[in-house]
Amino acid sequence: MSTDGDSETMPRFNHVAMSVPSELLQERQRRDILNFYGEVFGWSEMPTMTEDGTRLVLRCHSNEQFVYLVHSPDVEPMTCPKGDHFGMSVATPQALDDILDRARKFAETDARVEISERQTDDFKVLQLHAVYIRYLLPMQVELQCYEWAEGFDAQRMA
Repeated sequence: MSTDGDSETMPRFNHVAMSVPSELLQERQRRDILNFYGEVFGWSEMPTMTEDGTRLVLRCHSNEQFVYLVHSPDVEPMTCPKGDHFGMSVATPQALDDILDRARKFAETDARVEISERQTDDFKVLQLHAVYIRYLLPMQVELQCYEWAEGFDAQRMA
């Protein structure tokens, strides 16, 4: 399969699924998750999918992009080493900083928020800005911003 196919026929990422303990999906902790990811990332609950103690689906700005949290008594809850994550990107360094500021503000009142140092890697054709943020879930979110040099972008190399 060619990597240069048209966007309508190429697969794309649409969700991340995590097995979690039932307690994480009970009303109080579910509310904590919704408050954090709503305030910091702008995600919202897909309420028709919620089942107390069993399932929570976080809509990530589209009905086709979501984080699926589920408890099953037959499955061990997911655990991850600190570096395991899923990535999301924003259009500008300022958008990244705005989200980072909201996460830091939330962390002032909730010690369960984990935030890495913001970093920028210089790849000559790309300045890659990134920060890792985690709250209650087994995986952290790596938030990135791609700043391309003139003549380069996500679809082409000059």
